[in-house]
Amino acid sequence: MDQPARRARVSAGILLFRAREGRLEVLLGHPGGPFFAKKDEGSWTVLKGEADPGEELPAVARREFAEETGQQAPDDTMLELGEVRQRGGKTVVAWALAGDLDPAEARSNTFEVEWPPRSGRRREFPEIDRVEWFDLETARRKILLAQVPFLNRLEDAVRETKDG
Repeated sequence: MDQPARRARVSAGILLFRAREGRLEVLLGHPGGPFFAKKDEGSWTVLKGEADPGEELPAVARREFAEETGQQAPDDTMLELGEVRQRGGKTVVAWALAGDLDPAEARSNTFEVEWPPRSGRRREFPEIDRVEWFDLETARRKILLAQVPFLNRLEDAVRETKDG
């Protein structure tokens, strides 16, 4: 996939998927840190991260998957899921990959933030505090609203593969 026309704030990510008991499941990440600690539905995300200008987006997606899970993405052909624009203006480009991952084994990189605000103390938090497998119906409730099209596109692509 080519670079999106606008380079302002572009993230690239991987939506890992698997079939279990005849159902499609996807692996989503829950953002870490104090701002998301009590948020659930509508806050989960494709495992992704921001690209620097000139970076190849598929490589960014693979790097971010590794940083946010502590594991390499499967070495397989990535299925393009296109792009979406999130409410804050960030463009997210995603690919789907078939694979499996034990959520208990996932370990994310961390970030530092002043917490509590204006306290002068800095605390470290995981970028993704947990990952979890969801069937598509549940995933549509859990994932950021702007990213729901990725789930729909994956479902369509898997259906086309079965039918064709």
